[in-house]
Amino acid sequence: MLRYYADEVKSVTDLGVEIAIVIGGGNIFRGLQSAAMDIDRVQGDYMGMMATVINSMALQSALEKIGVPTRLSTAIEIREIAEPYIRRRVARHLEKGRVVILVQVQVALTLPQTLQLL
Repeated sequence: MLRYYADEVKSVTDLGVEIAIVIGGGNIFRGLQSAAMDIDRVQGDYMGMMATVINSMALQSALEKIGVPTRLSTAIEIREIAEPYIRRRVARHLEKGRVVILVQVQVALTLPQTLQLL
């Protein structure tokens, strides 16, 4: 499935379109499920955030394997894995033709609000 997504993204970037991907997948340990597993709610939310980072890293790897330059940008500090989210930096990466994968940038925002951040 990752290869399929990567190929789809590549086909659009080949048209010259700037792409920023807001990735999800962090709902693994949330709410009642985490409580049922005797995991603190906040700890469960953090675990979900890390799951989202892992999903983003997987997509980044798939894209780079087929020659698509990428940058991973996150609002949680993990400098060894991703750049900190800085709006102007993200815009510059897009201008350079890189696909930017946004992780935990604004958890509570809707898609239109997230797009305004770019």
